Amino acid sequence: MKMFLTGVSVTKNKGFGNFNVGAYWKRKYKGKQEKEPWFILTNLDSLSEVLKVYRARAGIEAMFKDCKTGGYNLEGSKANNKRLNSLILLIAIAYTATSLKGKTFRQTNQGKYIARLTEKSRRDRRHSNFWIGLYGSLWIHAWEFCSDFISIMMSNNPQKLNNYKKGLQAMSIIDKTA
Repeated sequence: MKMFLTGVSVTKNKGFGNFNVGAYWKRKYKGKQEKEPWFILTNLDSLSEVLKVYRARAGIEAMFKDCKTGGYNLEGSKANNKRLNSLILLIAIAYTATSLKGKTFRQTNQGKYIARLTEKSRRDRRHSNFWIGLYGSLWIHAWEFCSDFISIMMSNNPQKLNNYKKGLQAMSIIDKTA
């Protein structure tokens, strides 16, 4: 269901005015229906524009999570204002580089070796490009420390050799990409 109403008078207290209201309820897909519709109060002029902007919000929220607690732990820095500004600039540069690396890993179809594919019930990607880029790089660096242990494990589990070889091939591609 899609609906777009223009010039709706919205008041709770004096001072509110007329806005546009976008309503959207995703259709049933593969036997699943969203529990609630989206009702979006906006000053934009079309429902398609409203939905495009609203969907982009999910990516922005993922970026905030990556920077605050998911990768760079910005919340735990306890830096003063001057250092916080410098830290945010460094994080922005590192975040961009890592996200571009993750995007490249996805484009070469190596993301599936770094992160689990989406579950059957999930329609959206599980991990951001940042997460894929960060953990892809960590996977390469961890190999230096774990290769002897992994070789021993492979000698004990020869039935997993094909998976191991696929992983090595993926790691080689990721290493060249990084």
